[in-house]
Amino acid sequence: MNFPFYIAKRYLFAKKSQTAVNVLTLVAMVGVCVGTMALVIILSVFNGFEKLILSLFNSFNPDMEIKLAEGKSFDASDFPIDEIKKIPGVLYIGEILEETALITYKDRQHIVTLKGVDSFYENITGIDTMIREGNFELTTGDQENLILGQGVAYMINANINDFLNPLKIYIPRRGQFSIMNPAQAFTSSANYASGIFAVQSEFDMEYVLAPISLLRYLTENQSHVTAIVLSVDKSYRLNQVQKQIDEILGTKYIVRNRFQQEEFLYKVMRSEKWAIFFILSFIIVIAAFNITGSLTMLVLEKRKDIGILHSMGCSIKTIRKIFLYEGMLISMGGALAGILLGLIISLIQIRYGLITIQAEGTFIIDAYPVHINPADFILVFFTVSVIGYLASLLPVKKIGSFLTI
Repeated sequence: MNFPFYIAKRYLFAKKSQTAVNVLTLVAMVGVCVGTMALVIILSVFNGFEKLILSLFNSFNPDMEIKLAEGKSFDASDFPIDEIKKIPGVLYIGEILEETALITYKDRQHIVTLKGVDSFYENITGIDTMIREGNFELTTGDQENLILGQGVAYMINANINDFLNPLKIYIPRRGQFSIMNPAQAFTSSANYASGIFAVQSEFDMEYVLAPISLLRYLTENQSHVTAIVLSVDKSYRLNQVQKQIDEILGTKYIVRNRFQQEEFLYKVMRSEKWAIFFILSFIIVIAAFNITGSLTMLVLEKRKDIGILHSMGCSIKTIRKIFLYEGMLISMGGALAGILLGLIISLIQIRYGLITIQAEGTFIIDAYPVHINPADFILVFFTVSVIGYLASLLPVKKIGSFLTI
């Protein structure tokens, strides 16, 4: 058996002559435990929010989006779509055409981004799962329908069951027109809404989905698109498929995956998570000062034992290891207990959702989302262990000054 570890374990569980040493040891372990538990729970909650937001954006954004490096739209007939289809892992390819438009309903109006999509859009994204009212139907017979964002529907007070008052779309006409007839400055269409979707407030207030054929009629352009979108088989690695597409398209086009499409949001979320991690780590550092105090008291109490061990042949290095292991046992014991408690509380929240979101307004969830990531547990345990090690060094280095024999 490792001699320093054996003595350290005996010191940890043995009754001390000074009650204050026992109290300080318990306080140190409880402090580390509570800090570790809080760190585990907070990271799991951030993981839950991240997973929730990703699922919402993934229902609207495709696996891959291809746009011009410079410019807004391009001719789809010049795009090497057949070569892209041959890439292993590519499932569906669709065309997108976006244009700023004015939508009106009765006496209300709102500026929107009209997003023209084809029949593959439902397979490429999960937008059909985000329908809150009505159905995702781009066409009903020969009739072309609109699918409104929830925010847009609220702004114009739209009723998808009102078949007497259609929604009207106006898009600025390109080219020259007579200023004597302002009506020539716009192309327009009257359509009904088949459904309302809710993804995220920013999208819901901006987007209206429509068949791409309607956009081509309104923009008077039958071949241009603003983006090509595609879905990738989950058994294939997304970055490998993206790399192959990049090699085919060259520098003329930009290929972006789901994370790159919302890159700023993901960076903000990760920054917030790591900021909270470091803040709570500082709290654990403060709790770890109790370990320093506990070891200092223990070293003072065991001065005779230190002298005896040294006279029996133990080197100063070995004696220092005893108390260093003592500090590590306190910190690691608190860390393991904190991780276990944090895991139990996280599992209870996942199962029962006891802690609800106490705020005004309507949310898509009632309780705080939690997602357990084993990598976080490893990181937390390593962090707490390092803090405990550093907190144990100071009293351990003073041991040499107590050797009088």
